[in-house]
Amino acid sequence: MKIVTWNVNSIRKRLDIVVAWIEAHQPDVLLLQETKVTDELFPQAPFIERGLQVAIHGQKSLNGVAIIAKSPIEDVMTGLPGDPEDAQARYIEATINGVRIASVYVPNGTQVGSDKFAFKMAFFDRMQTHLGRLASADQPLLVGGDYNVAPDERDVYDPDDCAGDICFHDAERAKWRALTHLGLYDGYRAVHPTKRQYSWWDMRGGAWEKGEGMRIDHFLCSAPALDRIIDADADAQARAGQGVSDHVPVWVELAA
Repeated sequence: MKIVTWNVNSIRKRLDIVVAWIEAHQPDVLLLQETKVTDELFPQAPFIERGLQVAIHGQKSLNGVAIIAKSPIEDVMTGLPGDPEDAQARYIEATINGVRIASVYVPNGTQVGSDKFAFKMAFFDRMQTHLGRLASADQPLLVGGDYNVAPDERDVYDPDDCAGDICFHDAERAKWRALTHLGLYDGYRAVHPTKRQYSWWDMRGGAWEKGEGMRIDHFLCSAPALDRIIDADADAQARAGQGVSDHVPVWVELAA
């Protein structure tokens, strides 16, 4: 069971790229972030025509998450509990083939010390509360998405240059560690303990060409899911070319 997460940075702009990637790689589940479209305008037809199921939680021009799967998508929940006033579409969760799977788009935070950074910290706290209720269950749990945090020095191109900035600030990394303390595991690191593999490169300044990336797209896995992981990787070449997202697909593969 191959489960992929991909921040596509507008599904309508990248639709042809996403569909072509699906046809080439045949994932069982695709988790999308930053779809940037309301539910009624999400381009479902190309996926349905290929026999895929679609569950969406969208928002006009911003945010938006989705789950696309070959198998039935059951018991769908949209929105992250903990803040009834939060109208941002950043979380969707469902069960597929007995595995509880979520797609999450953690806020970027924009600038350390800003109101948006405080919202990011609060979002992590809400995730900790919600996932804490799920992590101890016997049902395998996978939470894939754009976490907007690089966990440690292996995950950034220059730890000294990135230190204290958005996505590599000590406060963000502490929130990531708090999630792992729930008994959740970094799916990629379970397979590649030391390898440097980035998932995001800034569109500005030639970051892709210079190799100045970060690994900020992740799968957090419960112990029952971790026991079934047989592979994990990222398709870095998806960042090359014209009209691409600044993120690339990242995946884990579970044994049946």
